[in-house]
Amino acid sequence: MENQIITFSSGLIANVEERLISGKIVPAGTGEVGNTSAGKVVFEKGAIALPEDPKSVKLLNQHDSRQPLGKATQFTEQEDGVYASFKVSRSNRGTEALILAEEGLQSGLSVGVEVIKSKQKGNVMFVSAAKLLEVSLVTEPAFKSAQVIDVAAEENPEAVEEIQPTESEAVVENTPDVAAPEVEATAVEAARPTVSITNVRERIAPITSGQYLDASIRAALGDTEARRKVMAADDSTSTNTGLTLAPHLNTFLTDTFTGRPSFEAVTRGSLAGITGMSFTIPRLFTNASTADTAPTVADTNEGSAPSETGMTSVSDTINIDKFAGINEVSFELIDRSQPAFLDLLMAELRKAYEKATDAALIAKFTSSGTAATSTAATAAGLQSFIAVEGAAAYKGTGGAFANKLIASTDQWAAINGYTDDSKRPLYAAQGQTQNASGATVPTSVVGNVLGTSLIVDHNITVSGIVDESAFLVAPQSVYTWESPQTELRVNLLGTGQIQIMLYGYLALYCGNGKGVRRYNLT
Repeated sequence: MENQIITFSSGLIANVEERLISGKIVPAGTGEVGNTSAGKVVFEKGAIALPEDPKSVKLLNQHDSRQPLGKATQFTEQEDGVYASFKVSRSNRGTEALILAEEGLQSGLSVGVEVIKSKQKGNVMFVSAAKLLEVSLVTEPAFKSAQVIDVAAEENPEAVEEIQPTESEAVVENTPDVAAPEVEATAVEAARPTVSITNVRERIAPITSGQYLDASIRAALGDTEARRKVMAADDSTSTNTGLTLAPHLNTFLTDTFTGRPSFEAVTRGSLAGITGMSFTIPRLFTNASTADTAPTVADTNEGSAPSETGMTSVSDTINIDKFAGINEVSFELIDRSQPAFLDLLMAELRKAYEKATDAALIAKFTSSGTAATSTAATAAGLQSFIAVEGAAAYKGTGGAFANKLIASTDQWAAINGYTDDSKRPLYAAQGQTQNASGATVPTSVVGNVLGTSLIVDHNITVSGIVDESAFLVAPQSVYTWESPQTELRVNLLGTGQIQIMLYGYLALYCGNGKGVRRYNLT
């Protein structure tokens, strides 16, 4: 229970002649339990933050801020709690309070604190941090032995009649401070405090309309318990919905993904300076289905002519694709929305652009990549996939290393769960292990699997450990060219709406496909 206002009553010592009231205002660090309307409470040692200036804390009458009695002069923390002394005003109210305290009619001290930090242990709330707000003189202390013990005023009763009826705070401030008397622990040992939380509404179990009517009748006949039940039932948000409107938070919740993981596994370029909707790139492949011819060099005898092999190459045409999204919204929505709709819309459009372009790259892996040798959906199958296809990619690309493993979320889950024959994790092990094959954790979508860099891509849509649920990629064999994203807005004056468009251009190239190895389930 946090930020509650708690009052804690204890015993006091009153001195009418010196106009002082002193006593232990709260036990702390003793484990003493106080009973409250919200349960049991214990104050830990040092829990209450005391002010630097004692005079900033007022002494009130029965926690009523309209009835100030005086100000604090001193606070002292001892082993069994917090002690305080108060200078009482030379007002009629202050004099009356001193007399009532002296006669034992109003003989308790009660503090009001704001609970900053607490924890619940069983049915007891342990307060570890609280701010002192005020201290009050109250009628009933927790124990009868916590009574006023200083009765010096009875020796000079006329002194009371000479007190001027001034209740201003200025009189209190001009009165010379008197040092608080030393308070012995035995004087308040018996004063076990009581606690009441002043801003917690009494709770009752849900009642039916018949039970409410019965309680109303009993309350009208003077039944106190029934009156409390009716007041608690009436004091609810269900009967005052117009006064308890739900707040509208500016936090915008969304489950759309951001990022393009697969783009981290390829070589990226820019479309700046490239016009048209396609371009060509010259290339030389000697291991394609239709092989090009590369020049050769051979061992040549002295005086002999070297062999001549004419090189042939071709140019591949690469298409440039446009990715775009549009929304049509009203002026009112943009002008009057909170949080700002336009900012949220553009953020979501950018996420949609990232999703579409990343999905296009994954589709390119699938259509242009090379199907791997089939393997089982096991840790051994994963090891075989990386070992065999890594070597095949190196050979097929002429020296490019396939060191990027792009995995679906299902593959990621399987990798995190792979264990050896002794049920020790292969990839999620902590510290040095004999079987460490890499490092992956459920809290990171990047990692190391058998020497490859793991990249988890949430845009791989296949479900389970199946074909195309993972790709082994050589970054030097896959290229992307992209333009900056462009935002376009058009005002439609006829309808009072705005069309907002986000678009960009992307070109993808996988070469001969040997540098992309598609996972193939047995």
